[in-house]
Amino acid sequence: MKFRYLVAALPLLFPTNIVAAGLPDLGDASQVTFSPADERELGLRIMSEIRADPSYLDDAEVAEYLTHLGTRLLLNSRETRPDQEFEFFAVKDPMINAFALPGGFMGFNTGLILTAQSESELAGVMAHEIAHVTQKHLARIIAGQRYSILTSLAAMALAVLASRTNPQAAQAVLIGSQAHQIQSQLNFTRDHEKEADRIGLNILISAGLDPRGMSEFFERLQKAGRFRENGAPSYLRTHPITYERIADIDNRTHSLPYRQVPDSLDFLLVRAKLRATMDTPGDAVEYFDSALREKRYASEAVERYGLINALLRSHKFVRADKELVQLYDNLQAEADEALENHSLSAAPQSIYKTPLSSDVIEMLAERARLAIGEPVETLNIYKAAPRIYRPRHSSNNNYIGTDKTLENHHLGATIRITRKTPRPSAMIETLAARVKLAMGQTAEAFDIYEAALRIYPQHRALIYDYADALLRNTGADAALTFVNRQLQYTPNDIRLYQLQAQSYGALGDMMMQHRAQAEIYTRQGKVDAAIEQLQIALKGDDGDFYQKSSVEARLKELRTLAEAKKKEK
Repeated sequence: MKFRYLVAALPLLFPTNIVAAGLPDLGDASQVTFSPADERELGLRIMSEIRADPSYLDDAEVAEYLTHLGTRLLLNSRETRPDQEFEFFAVKDPMINAFALPGGFMGFNTGLILTAQSESELAGVMAHEIAHVTQKHLARIIAGQRYSILTSLAAMALAVLASRTNPQAAQAVLIGSQAHQIQSQLNFTRDHEKEADRIGLNILISAGLDPRGMSEFFERLQKAGRFRENGAPSYLRTHPITYERIADIDNRTHSLPYRQVPDSLDFLLVRAKLRATMDTPGDAVEYFDSALREKRYASEAVERYGLINALLRSHKFVRADKELVQLYDNLQAEADEALENHSLSAAPQSIYKTPLSSDVIEMLAERARLAIGEPVETLNIYKAAPRIYRPRHSSNNNYIGTDKTLENHHLGATIRITRKTPRPSAMIETLAARVKLAMGQTAEAFDIYEAALRIYPQHRALIYDYADALLRNTGADAALTFVNRQLQYTPNDIRLYQLQAQSYGALGDMMMQHRAQAEIYTRQGKVDAAIEQLQIALKGDDGDFYQKSSVEARLKELRTLAEAKKKEK
């Protein structure tokens, strides 16, 4: 099912059983305020529907990339409140659209990510949406309307989702004059758009991205709208882009010095991964085969990464394994070429002021070990990895491998380290492990997972895949130990609680399985469902005294929370 939002700011994805009484009480329209707590609650309810829909892209690597880019922008925004929460996610939809929901939730259609020709273009759209949130544009619009509008929105829940079979059904949901009236009331005003442009542009500049990316992307959308038989892209219909807006952005960036901003490797890999999910598996394989055969690519390694993803979809595991070897060869060749051409963008340089001591290196390594529960006595990060590229020591003093300790340096002196590296990536290591599992080479897959986690201990896909592999191949005890350790670092990770619930279920521990499910519901904003899970947990005869006491204490907390929410309404 494809999402077809009536507006980019507020997809009307309310559950059919949510009526006016279930929405935040906005009171009289002339005195209304839409508090951050109200926004968050409304956003959680909408997200609950979005996550349940097949169009929601439940991909840890895509979400992590969007979060990384979004965080980079947020850290350079002067408008963001310290207590303001944001969550970035993707929607499987070829239409070009992005949207900001109440409560800081931001969605990006896969069509928009693939349409962006550079990371700065994607960041331009993201910065624009962030500005809508920080300036509370949506809250102002909702607060300025009559309460009956929210009632109408709730009643139109099913009309928001387009037909499964007809991509043109988006317009069909706008049935009757009342729907058209709601659409016009919630579309962003031109003043809001200009304000979001101005603030978003400042964020781009502060984040070190190319501010021209915003106008370049808008120009591309505007041209696409002229030639589309079915009308303008969705983003244009809800974020009207005029020549005046584009000219205003160009005027603001005209005096800035030109600076080429290279795309990150993760941006390129995410686009290749999304491209591999389009069309049928066979068509996806043919797309990448054709691109590689005709050399239509900026990076052969990135294109081959997409091909391997497509091959896994097609269950062509043997060929995927062969292409994986070629992928690492491509990475090495690109690194060698970068050094020969003195390409600083492909061979990153790090400059440190005084000394990069072995103590600092060991401290960083120790943190990585602790993150995955490894003993702190022994580890050589690079040499432990069977698949991860190992930097080599060069006779040229300008190039020093990271597996060597710096010697004969002077305190306070500036030292330059250029690592000869094929731009290693957690996404590539995750893919390599998946290929090995598909080939039935479990031991090698575990070697890759464990080595990669030492270097990328916070990469969510590695963590989830490793836990799932433990559960399927080693045993629920090992998986549970690993998951519980990870939850100490990220206690609000819903996916980890899902893995925890699966592990407890495999062990036959029903009490703790229901407890884990309760934590999932709590973080999804479903407090009543969480309470029900804890009540079921207490009815069982398993669990020791301490576990039952913990469940009872948690049940008391959630009941207090539920009562507090009722009093607010």
